[in-house]
Amino acid sequence: MRFLELRIPPLAVVAAAACLMWAIARALPFLDLALPGRELAAIVAALAGFLVSLAGVVEFRRARTTTNPLKPGSASSLVCGGIYRLTRNPMYLGFALALLGWAIFLSNPAPFAMLFVFVEYMNRFQIAPEERALQALFGEAFTAYCAKVRRWL
Repeated sequence: MRFLELRIPPLAVVAAAACLMWAIARALPFLDLALPGRELAAIVAALAGFLVSLAGVVEFRRARTTTNPLKPGSASSLVCGGIYRLTRNPMYLGFALALLGWAIFLSNPAPFAMLFVFVEYMNRFQIAPEERALQALFGEAFTAYCAKVRRWL
């Protein structure tokens, strides 16, 4: 399955997951819940996701390194500051939070399963190859960073 590694842009994966979540909710309307305050909760989760992702992009820009998730081997520096002190993958964490907001908005428990599928897909086909590339580029510095900072949270 290595042929899927670093092939699909993460934003396309998010869009596909969001569409599947919607389709699942529509296919299983008998599971719909009346969640008071769902709109506010959905907005808060999605906004948090946007801000976490943005913080990751800002740190990459400050370090003047690539933000292209399909070419991790072209990274010019190992970013360990800012939001990267809390999570090694703030952009992907932000995407997951945005999908959480979407799941809350849909008010159906079934789409929440896609969050686990999204995380598993990202771990296997995006993050693992990125980490191999960063290990090759930055060696012991990357190993030490991984020992201090968790992949997601």
